[in-house]
Amino acid sequence: MPLHDLEKTLAARVSGFEEAAILRMSRKARKLRAQGVDIVSMTIGEPDFDTPEHIRKAACAAMDEGWTHYAPIPGQVELRAALARKLGAENGLSYTADEIVVTNGAKQAITNAIFSLVEDGDEVILLAPFWVAYEGVIRMAGGTPVVLSSSFESNYKVSATQIAAAMSERTKLVIINSPSNPSGIVLSATDLRALANVIRAHPRAMVLSDEIYEYIVFDGHKAGSIGALPGMKPRTVTVNGFSKGFAMTGWRLGYAAAPPALARAMAKMQGAFTAGANAFVQRAAIAALEGPRDAVAAMREAYEARRKLMMTWLTAIPGLRVHAPQGAFYVFPDVSAALAAARRRGIAHDDTGLCDWLLERHHVATVPGSAFGTPGAIRLSFAASTEELKKGLERFATGLEELQG
Repeated sequence: MPLHDLEKTLAARVSGFEEAAILRMSRKARKLRAQGVDIVSMTIGEPDFDTPEHIRKAACAAMDEGWTHYAPIPGQVELRAALARKLGAENGLSYTADEIVVTNGAKQAITNAIFSLVEDGDEVILLAPFWVAYEGVIRMAGGTPVVLSSSFESNYKVSATQIAAAMSERTKLVIINSPSNPSGIVLSATDLRALANVIRAHPRAMVLSDEIYEYIVFDGHKAGSIGALPGMKPRTVTVNGFSKGFAMTGWRLGYAAAPPALARAMAKMQGAFTAGANAFVQRAAIAALEGPRDAVAAMREAYEARRKLMMTWLTAIPGLRVHAPQGAFYVFPDVSAALAAARRRGIAHDDTGLCDWLLERHHVATVPGSAFGTPGAIRLSFAASTEELKKGLERFATGLEELQG
């Protein structure tokens, strides 16, 4: 018997899960490149640096030593102990190895936490702009995202007062990301204390703190950990990983620190979805944590120079409004003026259409702000070489000036 229409056979959760705009724009850019078009991509948040040499050598040595077998689902105890030391020394967080789960990338740590906490009808507060993956995972777990908007005028920060007003008896989780993808904001100590006051006053709310960009900060800003504040450790899941700070994206290694019962639940969830993270990569991660940090510092300095380049170009574009990012490697300019011009001329009716036009006409790939819950902005990644950035910025500027000329 022939199979009937496969599209109608797929689970409903698939049709309700939209393709991430970042992946869609990257796919379109690759297609144009395959046709011979010179495309500059400012989409993907991936360091253009190679993983530091001592980390690569540690991985090779681990393979030679036989670390090629299955690893424990929550992670090798030696790595979890090293992570506990790191969290104590760098973040003011006191955890034991048993309260840490090593994952196949930070995204799995986030997924483990959401699936361990969120049930049908539970609400999860998202602070827009937010990383695109959060919303989809919440919906797949049966939760309801409650999106709180911010604005250019507020530097894309959602206040503790807004969060308190949005919380209900169904609120299970608040997700924060500092330094932020895509806005580049860093929550100050004052911001974190205000949020902690709101969370502690709620009967069951917890916080998921995504700290993946903690090493990439500028102008003296410091990425604090809300879990270190009084009374917050039992209410916090701290998520981090090795991809951004150590340029280990392809290694797929993340981790979460959480209260014991939740850490056990997350390990159980990971056992159902995947298994333990790569064994020899975990040995390399120990070398990353305990080895020299010269390369980490050098990468941060390079990002700072690129940030200066980005701001020089973007602040010169008429009608464009932009804040200097305090951390991460993204700029999130407000393009409302260009979008209004695009609508008048029938070129695009929203920020997605504007990004498509910039790609197809000016051959620069960007990501629409609507993908992050903030229409009217565009995310530009500066995790690329200075030469590529200059070329991309010139094309971006030319496009916006053409619209408004």
